[in-house]
Amino acid sequence: MLLHAARTTAAKTSPALARRAASSIAIKYSNAAYSAALARSPQTLTKVQSELTSIADGIKSSPPLASFVSNPTLSANDRKAGLDTLFTTAGGLKKEPVSDITKNLFTVLSENGRLGETQGVIEGFNELVSKYKGEVEVVVTSATPLDRATLSRLETVLKQSQVGQKAKLLKIANKASAVNPTVLGGLIVDFGDKTIDLSVSSRVNKLNSQLQQSV
Repeated sequence: MLLHAARTTAAKTSPALARRAASSIAIKYSNAAYSAALARSPQTLTKVQSELTSIADGIKSSPPLASFVSNPTLSANDRKAGLDTLFTTAGGLKKEPVSDITKNLFTVLSENGRLGETQGVIEGFNELVSKYKGEVEVVVTSATPLDRATLSRLETVLKQSQVGQKAKLLKIANKASAVNPTVLGGLIVDFGDKTIDLSVSSRVNKLNSQLQQSV
């Protein structure tokens, strides 16, 4: 049955699991949805991704929808009504029919009390699609937002790397969520499975460690 693996794993999981384990649960749902969509066709994969993007946007813009996915105590009737609204959102402005893969995914998430994992599931799905398409997203964490010139220079350097040369598309992102004053200065660059820490805070931590070892 579609998403059977995700259903079985989630049903056996204790609610007391830490956030790290919850993230692993989201990944299982992402993998199940991705595999089901790709098994149909690349076009289905694109359609499901579009639906998930619409849902993610809807959750951000609609407090009631955000409340729905974050409340595991709703009655069966309230869950059904919430899912109907969510599927309407997934159809986008054109109100297109929603794929059974997206419907099954969120039905199982609802049944297992895992709608709170929605953001992680969608992010995991998008990462799998990007990998399938040969895309590499580079997330740059900095103390303050970077200007376009800096991001452009960084993109030029990364394209010359081994990972960059293999990628069909390199996407540089310095999102608001990646601006972190605690890095003090410099950059932390995450791309592929690599992390390059060029932050001032990292240097300070290394210096503190060396000082402590020398005492």
